[in-house]
This record gives sequence, C-alpha cells and structure tokens, in this order.
Amino acid sequence: MQSLVTPVGYSADSCGYCKDASSGRRTSNSRASYHILSRSLSVDVYQGLVDRGWRRSGTTFYKPDVLRHCCPHYTVRLPAASFAPTKEHRQAVNRWNKHVLGDEYIKEAAKLYPKSKEEKIRLKNTFDLVDTTHESEYANLKRPPEPAHRFEVTLELDTCTVEKFELFKNYQENVHREPPSQVSQEGFAHFLCGSPLQRTTATVDGKTQQLGSFHQCYRYDGRLIAMGVLDLLPHCVSGVYFIYHSDFEKWSFGKLSALREVTLTLQGGYQYYYMGYYIHSCPKMRYKGEYKPQYVLDPETYDWNPLEGELRQLLDTKKFVSLSRERRLKEAQAAPTNSDNDSEQDSLNDYPLPTAAEARDAVRNGMSLFDLKVPGVMTVEDIKKKVQLDDQAIKIEGWPGTRTGELSSWRAGNLRDPESLKGIVAELVACIGPDVARQVTVGFY
Repeated sequence: MQSLVTPVGYSADSCGYCKDASSGRRTSNSRASYHILSRSLSVDVYQGLVDRGWRRSGTTFYKPDVLRHCCPHYTVRLPAASFAPTKEHRQAVNRWNKHVLGDEYIKEAAKLYPKSKEEKIRLKNTFDLVDTTHESEYANLKRPPEPAHRFEVTLELDTCTVEKFELFKNYQENVHREPPSQVSQEGFAHFLCGSPLQRTTATVDGKTQQLGSFHQCYRYDGRLIAMGVLDLLPHCVSGVYFIYHSDFEKWSFGKLSALREVTLTLQGGYQYYYMGYYIHSCPKMRYKGEYKPQYVLDPETYDWNPLEGELRQLLDTKKFVSLSRERRLKEAQAAPTNSDNDSEQDSLNDYPLPTAAEARDAVRNGMSLFDLKVPGVMTVEDIKKKVQLDDQAIKIEGWPGTRTGELSSWRAGNLRDPESLKGIVAELVACIGPDVARQVTVGFY
C-alpha cells in the first residue's frame, strides 16, 4: 500500500508536561513541533521517522523542536538483549505473580511438580525475564491446582470497544485526574485506536513477526484491567500509551508493562524497545532512565549515545543537549588557531529565536524553517545535494498522482518560500529526511 503524508507545518502550543508542581495547572510554557498527517503509512516509513525523533498521536505525527521546546523531548531506545532489570523491577513482577497464583497454588504445585536440585539453584541465582514475566499467565500454568486468579495477556487489534473505552475513562479520570467532560469515546478512538500504520508480517529467525499497531490486553478473572498501545515496527517495539484500572494502582503496572514490552521485544525479534520520549527536566518522566542500558538519539546528528556519564551530566546542567555539538565545541577550543572567544561557550547563536512562542510567531509571519533552523532538519544545501526534489511523488485531491517537477506551479516556486508548493514540500522533506521522502507520496486533501 502507498504511504501518504500531508504536511501540516510548524506550530507551538501549551505543554502538558510543564505544570505548576503545587496546583497541577498548566503554565504558559510552550512546546514546538513540526506536524504531518497520515491515513496510511508503512511500518518501514514510520521506523525511519522514529529514528529521526518522530512520534505519533493517532493519525498525527510530530517531530519536536528539541531546542525550543520548554521541556526538551529526547528519543530513547533500549537494546532488549542487554536489559538489566533492577531489584525494584524484579520485586514488582515477583509480587504480582505471587498475588495471581496465591499461596495455596504455590504450595500445592511445588508438591505435585517438584523442581530438580539444579533447577532450584538456577532459579535462586538467576533472573529469567521472559520466564518470570509469563510465570503467572493461566495458559502457562500446570494444573491442577487452580490459581487464585486467572491472568491472561493477549495481543489484539487496535479496535475501539466499550470495554477498552471504560478502562481508558477510569484511567484518565482517576490516575490523570481529568474531568469526565474531557474524556469521550470519540477522543479515545482517535487517540489510541485505528492506527494509520499498515498491518503486515515478517519472518525473523523462522518465526512470524507481527507489524503494525496493536493493543496488548491484560485480563484478570475475565476483566480487562490494563492495556498497552503498541506500534510493532521492523526494528522495535514502540510504546504509545499504557492504561490500567485504578483498582490495581498498588501493583506497579508501569513497571510490569515495561518488563512485558521488553519481553515482547525479545521474543518477537524486534531488537529495541522504544519507551517514548525521555524528558530529563520532568521528574515524572525520568523513570525511563532506570531501564538500562538506555540510549539517547542526538537531535542534530541522529547518533545514539548512552544515557550515562557525560551525557547525563550535560542534561543536569543544560536545557538543550547534543553530544555531537559538545564534541565539536571541544575540538574548536583545542585548535591552536582558535581566536574566537565565542567558540569557548555554546551560545547557540546559529539558532535564531530561542523560544517556541517566538519561533511560532515568526513562522506565522512567513519565516521559512530553513531560516528558523531546527535541530536535525536538513538545510537548503542538504536538500540540493541529497534530494531530487523535482522527482518527489505527490498527489493532489481530484488529480492523479504525479511528480513535483511535472507541475507548472512547481517550477515557479522557491525552496525558501513557505507559501509556495515547492517551499512546503521542501520543508516536509527536510523534516522527514531523504530516505523516508523516497518512500512516501506527499498528499494534499
């Protein structure tokens, strides 16, 4: 199927992460992002976007302007095979398993199905994430006896049902404290159901790998108590959202879900687990750094750097951090011919308009993204060198698909004119990158 993307452009609005600590009210802080819409997108295209700092919310895809964002959002990923669970992680899953199974089952099962001496030693000295994660699932239990509770986890299509919405409603109202008037089934369906990602399969190491968007549903005695919204991509499991019923708040479902999603990454051969954005300036979002080894996407070069040592220290002291930029600065300082005092500190003068609000207003008044400059976005020179912009696939409603260079209005446009068709497409390509651009058709509807 064809991957279609529609440019929306650069904008800024209030940030949901920046709230007054005492009142919980939103502040005037602004987040800035470039947005596109898509009703149909391949998993390969979205993998390419994610690895350039993009995320999705329903059919809206966005790339934060990390420099101007009030609380910078950094893409992070965890190589699942290297994951080292902490003591708290192990305790959380063991506590849940014990609750589901119950003392009576554990005692009787030990008598009926005794473990060998070697197995007991192995279990005492090692922690098997996959086995422990699945330990209390009903389908994996030896019976009789019956466990205290029937616990089942299934990977299902991301359809909207009353059961799922009721869980979402409880979570938003009781955990996120949203007023009932702001929680609707229509909003739930738009946000977390009916993803535009094209569902398909792949074969990895002889096993069938599911690709697309799914709901991982947790049922307890037949009742839906939690649900993970997941994008399964060629190289990763990407967590979109997780909800649980407030009745189960004490069971650390945030940890349980992350461990289960790492397990899915391992068993499905997806290689990496993407936990969404890491926001170092937001205390509630720092927990992602506890899942190690975690790697951060450099917002300027798209290299991956470990979230430790130098990078973590920089995040403690600077709002915007690009490790590649820091290294260039050090090299400049060490150069014997360096006589520019400004190079001794990172003034970020190469990026005009330091705030999201200023950038938004400038774009509204006709400034091109190429003049605004956004970390990781291609320059005009990059576009000319790396992209055949005249050959970009394009589709306009009411017209058959064609190539940009075949349109008469295209030739009269200018890359730096955000009001022209050429300028709009050029900004889009600069944000999604040349590899993704070659795989998509730019649609205008």
